[in-house]
Amino acid sequence: MDDDAKTPTPGTSVPLSALAGGAVRRVGAWTVGLSRDEPFAVDSRCRHQLADLSKGSVDADGCLVCPWHGARYDVRDGRMVQGPRGFFGYHGPSRGYRDLVKAYARFLPLRRRPTSVRGDRVSVGTDSADSADGGNS
Repeated sequence: MDDDAKTPTPGTSVPLSALAGGAVRRVGAWTVGLSRDEPFAVDSRCRHQLADLSKGSVDADGCLVCPWHGARYDVRDGRMVQGPRGFFGYHGPSRGYRDLVKAYARFLPLRRRPTSVRGDRVSVGTDSADSADGGNS
């Protein structure tokens, strides 16, 4: 294999250093980050109000946090583990809306993509990541 075959295609990877301290970055349609030192790639749209999750962060528990209303996602399976907070969160009289957000997030988790680390870069794969290894390779 020549050196060009080992080099990630531009736009499909991000430097590991860019993911330090809970930072996440967008790579194509995917939000990429590190959760407990393991790379992940998930959909970039929050299930609540379609916020760009690549502008969020990874918290101390390894969950991806939405930048708009604080919804938290387990990146291992894409499921929302805590609903949105604040004005458009689960507070207030709009019970039907709250239930809709909860159900939507439960049955439609964030899609995942496999990732790999090559040198000092995290690459996003092209195959579906709904695999037993949690989407990381």
